[in-house]
Amino acid sequence: MTDQATARFNMIEQQIRTWEVLDPRVLATLSSMPREAFVPAASRGLAFADIEVPLPKGQHMLSPKIEGRFLQALQLQPQDKVLQIGVGSGYFAALMAQHCAQVIALEIDPDLSSLASQNLARQGIGNVEIVVADGHAGDEVRAPYDVIVFTASSPVEPEGVRRQLSIGGRMLIVLGQAPVMQATLVQRLGEHSYKQDVLFETCLSEMQHAPQAQAFTF
Repeated sequence: MTDQATARFNMIEQQIRTWEVLDPRVLATLSSMPREAFVPAASRGLAFADIEVPLPKGQHMLSPKIEGRFLQALQLQPQDKVLQIGVGSGYFAALMAQHCAQVIALEIDPDLSSLASQNLARQGIGNVEIVVADGHAGDEVRAPYDVIVFTASSPVEPEGVRRQLSIGGRMLIVLGQAPVMQATLVQRLGEHSYKQDVLFETCLSEMQHAPQAQAFTF
């Protein structure tokens, strides 16, 4: 194997599998998608490290184990229409695009949007649409979505976004404030019914314009 292939193999075996990511479809996608192609040149040596790789404008890629855990939890299906809030370098959108019909990614920063578009185009990925927009409140115009995923945290769940899910749809978001945040999966069971499960604890950077928790007063 090449050095990069060996590093990718070690990333999967030592970081991702040990975080209970065992879905063979997910592992195959992580193995085949060149993560290093989505990492800025200055940080290329960190492509497979267990860290959040820095991106321009103070943004970061998700760590490999979080990407694997997220992808497994979403249980993407070939017909799914996915909304991603925060596209970063485009890597997680590229992973999801292998398992669903369409990804619409909202990115507030035009430069990151351009970077992600170029990265995706170089990999020949054509079912990801990147829209320059503030996604903290979702995307009511193009709703409903089968899957909604936030790649940054929020102290509380943004109001109304879960209603942009189709019946049977799933929303994944990291809620809370450091040092205690929880990756939370919301499933829409019916017109007015939802199921909410905490999957694991982690810490992610807070998204811009995230809603804030109400201060408790006596």
